Parts: sequence; C-alpha cells; structure tokens
Amino acid sequence: MTSPEQGRLAGPLSMSVANLCHRLQPQVSARTAAGFAEVLRRLGAPLQVAVAGRIKSGKSTLVNALIGRRVAPTDIGECTRLVTRFQYGTVDRVEIVFTDGRKQVLPFAADGMIPAELGVDIDKVSHIEAYLTNAVLQGMTVIDTPGLGSLDAASVSRTEQLLGAAKHRKEEDDEEGSDALDDTSRNAVAGAEAVLYVVTQGVRADDQQALAAFTAATASREAGPVNAIAVLNKADTIAPESVEGSGGDIWQAATLLAEKQASTLKPRVADVLPVIGLIAESAESGGFTAADAEALRQLAELDDDVLQTMLISADIFTSWECDVPAGTRLRLLEKLDLFGISHAVEVVRKEPEITAGALRRSLLDASGLEAVRQRLAVVFAARADGIKAAAALASVTALAHASADPGERQRVHDAIEVLLAKPEAHQLRLLEALTLVASGAVDMPEDLTEEVLRVGSNADLGAQLGKPGAPRQELAAHALERAGWWRSFASFGATPAQGRVAHVVHRAYFLLWQQVRDPQG
Repeated sequence: MTSPEQGRLAGPLSMSVANLCHRLQPQVSARTAAGFAEVLRRLGAPLQVAVAGRIKSGKSTLVNALIGRRVAPTDIGECTRLVTRFQYGTVDRVEIVFTDGRKQVLPFAADGMIPAELGVDIDKVSHIEAYLTNAVLQGMTVIDTPGLGSLDAASVSRTEQLLGAAKHRKEEDDEEGSDALDDTSRNAVAGAEAVLYVVTQGVRADDQQALAAFTAATASREAGPVNAIAVLNKADTIAPESVEGSGGDIWQAATLLAEKQASTLKPRVADVLPVIGLIAESAESGGFTAADAEALRQLAELDDDVLQTMLISADIFTSWECDVPAGTRLRLLEKLDLFGISHAVEVVRKEPEITAGALRRSLLDASGLEAVRQRLAVVFAARADGIKAAAALASVTALAHASADPGERQRVHDAIEVLLAKPEAHQLRLLEALTLVASGAVDMPEDLTEEVLRVGSNADLGAQLGKPGAPRQELAAHALERAGWWRSFASFGATPAQGRVAHVVHRAYFLLWQQVRDPQG
C-alpha cells in the first residue's frame, strides 16, 4: 500500500527504504518504530540542504540568492545565532520553535526579512522555521546555519547538531527507558542530507579549521562528493596578482583559486565553485532596481580617469565630489560592491540603451550563481533519490544498532541485506563504497580512488565512465572492459577491504554496460 508519505518520495530507492520501514514497524520495539516513523517523514520531505561555513563567509547572503528573496538576515543579530530552515509553505510565516516543543508564529518584518530581534529568550529556542511560497523550495529545503568557528558556543553547537555531529544520547535514553524520540531535537537537528559549504579566500587558515568541523559534523551523514559541494564566496575580493596565471583578471583568479581549493578539499566535496554572493543576492532577490540602473548610467558618463580613481576604494567612491549623490553611491556599494559597480558601468558603456532588466541579468551572470545552481541540480537534485535513500538507510541501521534486542537488530540487518541484494538498489551499495573510499576507511591507490569517485559521484552516464560525449558503442566497450578489470582486481590484487569495494565497482560497471547497450531496458 502506498502511504501519503510515499506519494512524495524522490524515487524508487526512497520507495524501497520506505517499504522496508513500513514492513519492519510492527516487528520492532515502540522506540525503534518511532525512529522509523521519523525516517519515513524525512523520506517524504524535500531534500534538506544545509548551507554551512565560518562566520562572515556570506552564508546568509548566498541563502537569499538561492531562494531568490532577501529573507535571511545578513547582519549579526539574534537570528544569525540560530538554525533557520527555509521551506515551502502556502502562506509566508515565521515559526519560532522552542526547546520544549512550543511554537510561536511571527510575521516577517516590514522589509520582508525574518525579524532581526525575536523578542524571546533565544537560549530557549531550538530553531526557526520560515515558510515561503517560493517555487524553488518545493524541491529543496534550505537550512541556514550559524557560523562554525563562532565565539558563541551555543551557535556552534546548534550548527554541529544540525549537521549530525551530535550523536543520539543513547545512554540517557536507555536510562530513561524512552519509547520515542525527542520531537524538537529530531526536527531541528536531523535531516541535513546534503551540504553546501561556503569558504572565502581571505581566511583560508580559519577555513581549514571550519572544514575540519564540517567533516566531523557530517561524518554520521556520510558527507562526500555525492552530497557536498563548496563555493568560494566573495570572489570579487581576490587580488588577481596573488594568483599565478590569472592575467590580472579577478574572475580568472577566482576560478584558478577555486580549482586549487577543490584539489585540497576533495574527496570531501564534489567541487568548489567561485561565486559573488552579494551581487547574486541583489540581482536575484529584487534588490537591484531601476533607480540603481539609472545611477549606474550617471556613473558611466563620468570621465574614465575620475571613475577609475573613485573605484580604488569604498571610501574614495563614497566621498568623491561628483554629480551622483553620495547616498546613492553608498546604496550601490551596499548592493554591488566595487567589482559589481565596475562591471555594470562597463556594460552600460558598451550598450548605452540597455534596460534595467537586462543590466540586472548581466550582473546575475557575473555573480556565478547560475553555475552554482546547475551544480546543485547535478549533485543534489538529480541524485536526491539516492542521497535521501542512503541517509534514510543509515538512520535505519543506526536505530537497529541502538536497540537492546539482539533479535530486533538481526531482523533489521537481514531486511537491509535483502534490499541491497536487488539490482535496482545497487546505487546504495555504490554510495556506501564511495563513502568508504572518500573517507579513507578503505585505502586505495590514487588512480583507483579517482575512478571510484568518478563512477559513484556523477549523474551523467558519460561522466561516470570518464568519457563524456563519447558514442554509445565506445561507452559500452569501455564499461565492459572496466567491469572485467575490477572483477580481476577483486579476485587477485586487492586486500579484503579493497575487494569488497572492487566487487561493488565491478557490478556498477556491468550495470552501466547494460544501460548503455539497452537504454530502454
């Protein structure tokens, strides 16, 4: 029977795990059954994407850009110390969820944002739920987190809990004989199935500390190249002369630096992409207006030497005597910063008749947001079924492991093995193998590690086989050849741990060969 939750599932893998939970619920303790009910609830919800990073990395600005609406406060205040979940709702509203389970509804502030001051004791607040009618949230819940590395220990704790670092307090539950999970904790801290990690160029040493916290926090969520990407935010603040090969171009410097950081952060993340969150937020959330476009036209009419001098620094830009009022220039600076202003003026000079809408789109293109969205679609949206099913299965396994009943643990284990033995569930085996290799739990030669990551963390068939754009006949031959190689390696050259991974990769290649040979099958 299909439950209401199953009607919203991401795909067949999620359906399989949901069916497993339904079958097992009558066969396990009330406490474990309550855990399965929570797994089912999360399976039926949109993919939960946490935006994480250090303080002042521009997380909330990027959240606003992704949602397409300026709702997350970006200045330090009460809200930035709390976990905020932005999800789809038929009515815009804010709910404060307290640690004791109480909820208090608030309207959005007059400027459309979550109120900077909530008027409650935030030490008693679990998190904030923000419901918006934005279509983008129908397929993805965006979770804004307090900055890792914050001096506020409570904020750090909330973030780490959200990402899964806070383990279930099994000992306390066992002492209390609890038959159910804590509703508030469950809803507030569980469910971050994918992570968008924000780094900046200017605090790289601190980012390494934050990344260590990120890795620890997501270990129980099995974060890796399947469900984690990073963005190099504030790309416009990079000094081109500090990056070899940039040719003095800021965006080229950001791209090269992002590639360098990607090589450092992999395999923990699928990719690192440069982005200018401030410009993206202004262009995408309605912050850039026709009045701003007109002000930029006035700046474009200034003598070039004068304008270049003004663009040396923010202080000079706002204090220089010119026909554009200082208040107008300050507003442009707050929305676009010097790089965005310079880019917009250049566009206006090339196309004097450009409309405000076209100028906004040009700024959006210059922000790099579209590339981030496309990567999100590939890494997260296209793989939501596998990500959610793998996270759910990990939760089911953890619930069984926490059970005091050996018979119950065995029943759940056997049911999981039956599920994973099905060909259609092999992707879950592949995700498990990928996580073992990416985390270093199974040591593989570098070239084989790269191959496992490629096969396991790409949604495109050609990319999985390392031959994007190749004809189907070539793809089929390559898949069959690699299937044979990995089978031989599993039998003759691998350690026992490597052999288990190799068998999974062999099977993956064989299924890819079948898919290429019979795309309708």
